[in-house]
Amino acid sequence: MSDGALSQDEIDALLAGVDSSGGGGGPGSGGAASTKPGASDEDRRALQNFLTTTVDAQSSNLSMMTGSEVSLKGPQVESTNRDSFLQQLPDMVTAVKADFTSGFPGEHAFLLSEDTAKSIASLMNKEENITLDEMSMSVIGEVVSQLVGTQITALTQKTGNKSIASTPPEAVNVPKAVAALPGDGFMTATYQLGLGDGKTYQIWEIFGSDVSRDIIQALNGGAAPAAAASAMAAPNTGGFFGGGMDMPNMGMMGGGMPNMGGMMGQPTNVQQVQFPSLVPQPTNQEQGNIGLIMDVFMEMTVELGRTRKLIKEILGMGEGTIIELDKLAGEPVDILVNHKLIAKGEVVVIDENFGVRVTEIVSPMERMSEMG
Repeated sequence: MSDGALSQDEIDALLAGVDSSGGGGGPGSGGAASTKPGASDEDRRALQNFLTTTVDAQSSNLSMMTGSEVSLKGPQVESTNRDSFLQQLPDMVTAVKADFTSGFPGEHAFLLSEDTAKSIASLMNKEENITLDEMSMSVIGEVVSQLVGTQITALTQKTGNKSIASTPPEAVNVPKAVAALPGDGFMTATYQLGLGDGKTYQIWEIFGSDVSRDIIQALNGGAAPAAAASAMAAPNTGGFFGGGMDMPNMGMMGGGMPNMGGMMGQPTNVQQVQFPSLVPQPTNQEQGNIGLIMDVFMEMTVELGRTRKLIKEILGMGEGTIIELDKLAGEPVDILVNHKLIAKGEVVVIDENFGVRVTEIVSPMERMSEMG
């Protein structure tokens, strides 16, 4: 007879909103979690074939990120539900949410075992016996960001849908029952990951039912999903063809003929064209990736000026020789990083040491022209 206390499995199940007893039927009981998706074998193969085409690029990108030989194989795509999928997972998992926000909007995530997450973080940070702290979770998020970015590029090329985007991946280490999984049926892609240590690790990719349906439909040449279709719809032509064929208000000219000046004469409702900025703006993924190189040392140089001399003039230099530079007195000096101009400044003296006060940051366009 039970003493009324909940077991750990029951607590985990309640936190996840499912019924560990398997009864189902009530709100939060997980009745929806038992629903199988309606994906056919043909649909499953279509998604699997597409993901297989991205594996080589994924392996190459991961190898570049880690500096080691990384291989990604598979995947094996299956239709499943929450209860069946949880049975495949270890007790603790690293879950990374990366939902699609446009193009094919819906639930999307990656799951890794603790051992897999630690091995990836250890390889990226070049550390042993690593713990899954905030830094490690950030590293896992960067890896998944790379995987998602490659998939979005391939999906855009395959389907022509240029509006595909996802949320920045966020990684957490949680009990499997608490992992955020779709409530209804969904599709999983199981990859085999090799990190060069002789072991094989598994990565699971989760596609919500809406996401998998829309992607498969687009891969099979179907219409774009509603979110993408609305973005690609024809512009509103005014009151002519929309809103019940409303006719524009046309003044009457002498002789009973309508005034066509608004349509065939001078243009009306003229608006200024807004062009996008030519200055490159960093994306969320680029802002996140820069964290991986924040501790890299770079050479910074302050250049007072330059001049050109013949070899005979250089050989004739001695103590007391004055070299005239191309800078005027009081003109800003150049601040270089790895021999590339990034800023200008003025020379100051701090505690008997020379220093430079930055007075101007060189614009990105000027830096690009300097690199060219």
